[in-house]
Amino acid sequence: MTSWGNLKHAYGIAEDIPGLLEQLEFFPEESSFEKEPWFTLWSNLYHQGDIFTASIAAVPEIVSILSGNPAKATASFFSLPAAIEVARFKSGVVVPEELKSSYHEAIKQLGSLAALNKYTDSGVSRAALAAIAASSELHSYAELILEVGIEEVSEVLNWYWDR
Repeated sequence: MTSWGNLKHAYGIAEDIPGLLEQLEFFPEESSFEKEPWFTLWSNLYHQGDIFTASIAAVPEIVSILSGNPAKATASFFSLPAAIEVARFKSGVVVPEELKSSYHEAIKQLGSLAALNKYTDSGVSRAALAAIAASSELHSYAELILEVGIEEVSEVLNWYWDR
């Protein structure tokens, strides 16, 4: 059982995170970045690229909820854990010992869930690809997928080939 009162997020003690995670059990729609509970989860757990102890603890919870019905996934079910994993790797954040096993297992499971399901929504598909890359320890690819939108791919490829 996670002791959220001992964990921190971008704005302090993470006691509000369990309530936000509970809302995910209903697979809320995510038609814009401002939709709750995702807006607050992103803001608290992945604040301007920074992650926190609550970020690490939230990943297994998000993946557990996702595993209950992966066909209902919205993009953030994949992209938030993938972004947290990329940030953890890039910044060298050490996963606390008490979270190590559940966190790393959740990252592996995230990739499996993403690979086993066919998503027709392009945003969910893109997030699933990032999750597969992050779970395979291809952090740079995951970051590229998360950061470069589909409308920018041609521009990035043209830049790459023209240099």
